[in-house]
Amino acid sequence: MRIDANGVHYRDLNDRIHAAIEGGERQFTLENVRGQRYIGAGLNSSVQITINGVPGYDLAAFMNGAVVTVHGNGQDGVGNTMNAGKIVIHGDAGDIVGHSMRGGKIFVRGYVGYRAGIHMKAFEDHFPIVVVGGTAKDYLGEYMAGGVLIVLNLDVGGGASAGKSPVGEYVGTGMHGGVIYVRGQLEPHQLGAEVGAGEPDDADWTSLSEVLAEYSDEFSLDTGALDRRDFVKLTPRSSRPYGNLYAY
Repeated sequence: MRIDANGVHYRDLNDRIHAAIEGGERQFTLENVRGQRYIGAGLNSSVQITINGVPGYDLAAFMNGAVVTVHGNGQDGVGNTMNAGKIVIHGDAGDIVGHSMRGGKIFVRGYVGYRAGIHMKAFEDHFPIVVVGGTAKDYLGEYMAGGVLIVLNLDVGGGASAGKSPVGEYVGTGMHGGVIYVRGQLEPHQLGAEVGAGEPDDADWTSLSEVLAEYSDEFSLDTGALDRRDFVKLTPRSSRPYGNLYAY
């Protein structure tokens, strides 16, 4: 089903999508999207949405397995509290990508803003993955409790350059679960006190390579030449970094 979203209020657009799903429609192409919010929110696994344009805040929030592909940029809150499914953004994305995400995958071709992966968490058999092709700003992985965040620093428009870190300050502040992989330079002052830095081992690289193969397929990239030695692995020093502030 093809919908021209030009000038359509976000409530009307979402109502139309949900009504069509109730009628049995499972594939959508949305044209001329210009900031309409909540597209794909709460949708289930049998639905596929292709968006041509720039969707608004909270794209695919609380999503339960649908596939959303954006040929353009995403704004803030992409994948907010999503449980399952996949979001593929061929441009850049704003702040709090994957906020409180509990499962599924978010692949961003370009860069992301502040607090990507904040409060990400694994839940039962759900395991969230966020891959950023470019760079990320401050507070990457803040209060992260599970899942995987990957920053590839492929210089796709996010300002990455030789000798410059692909992430901002306060990486992993409050982190108490999960893992972050950053391809590129990291200085100790960029890290939250709760985070330890190391090198990926063989098992890490096997898992990373599987994710990168899927990411590459989505964007027709060749990431096979990426070197494990260029990645820094960040993990929490404790599962209860602030425990002594509240309990003994």
